[in-house]
Amino acid sequence: MDIEIGKGKTARRAYGLDEIAIVPSRRTRDPQDVDISWRLGNLQMDLPCMASALDAAVDPKTAGIIGRLGGLAVLNLEGLQTRYEDPGPVFEEIASLPGHKATRVMQELYAEPIKDELVFRRVQEIKDQGVIAAASLTPQRVERYHGAAIEAGLDVLVVQGTVVSAEHVSKTVEPLNLMEFIPRLNVPVVVGGCASYSTALHLMRTGAVGVLVGVGPGRICTTRGVLGIGVPQATAIADAAAARMRHYLETGEYVNVIADGGMRTGGDIAKAITCGADAVMLGSAFAKSEEAPGRGHSWGMATFHPTLPRGTRIKTSVTGTLEEILTGPAHENDGTRNLMGALRTSMATTGYQNIKEFQKAEVMIAPSLHTEGKFEQISQQVGMG
Repeated sequence: MDIEIGKGKTARRAYGLDEIAIVPSRRTRDPQDVDISWRLGNLQMDLPCMASALDAAVDPKTAGIIGRLGGLAVLNLEGLQTRYEDPGPVFEEIASLPGHKATRVMQELYAEPIKDELVFRRVQEIKDQGVIAAASLTPQRVERYHGAAIEAGLDVLVVQGTVVSAEHVSKTVEPLNLMEFIPRLNVPVVVGGCASYSTALHLMRTGAVGVLVGVGPGRICTTRGVLGIGVPQATAIADAAAARMRHYLETGEYVNVIADGGMRTGGDIAKAITCGADAVMLGSAFAKSEEAPGRGHSWGMATFHPTLPRGTRIKTSVTGTLEEILTGPAHENDGTRNLMGALRTSMATTGYQNIKEFQKAEVMIAPSLHTEGKFEQISQQVGMG
């Protein structure tokens, strides 16, 4: 139901993941009987988790580790890895920058041209580790650089921007036509982000195998402040899931909804899936790993935009290895380690056997979920505090 903002404007009420809770069903299940695998096109993966194309989180080495653990890491083909032969010193410089200089200096560092030979080599370095290779390009550059990536053996192409639409309009340049571009490729394509039913439906109609859902919920993103654009993640995912159902009924083609951003804990991931996601995309969670290239920092793909940055560099404390973060074991109780184990346990506790079943779980609006009975945790800043 719409809410009146004023005499001339009404608006829908939207919900974030921290405002809802999963309701237990009449059944529980052995965690060992729970299947959290998923399919992306013809690719089968053990863990419904993608690592976001953040320079601070994914390089060829971490992509290999995440792939061997059963996830899928996305390399940013417009980042430091493809601009510098040896990006290590650049990461060191970014980590050493004082806060008031970080954005300006990063704009200068990212002004270094992208090199075709490095696009090819970085994808090849991932493939050489025997894992699925996924990489990201923006709509503005995908036609220019995708060929080198595919030639190197790319398995999944992600066309990614702050907001991506199937109907970009321009009077000055010829826009990318996703309806024509995607069908002519011989690799599966994921597109996004989006945050509404109509945009998700139009992106699904391009032939994409997955749609990224999320505009502004990430810890490093400032889009909601800079542009005033965004939809709370629980509502955005549920709307995209409704678009997926309509598209499936119309075409018989199932398109994955991938929740991108706004998830910090295993509980957040579980709630994203109950809202309708098939998988999740995480960034800062992996930037906190021991193996991450970010040297204790994380930043987004729009942080270094030359004229209008829409992200910030944040400090990240190391929480564990990539293996501990993804599959455990966890030695802390704040929900940020063993994320996939938490998802499996949540599904078992509520009685659901696989992702498709878990999407049907009951949820309720629960604004007191993180505060009810948690006075000591909050005051002592432990556990959920």
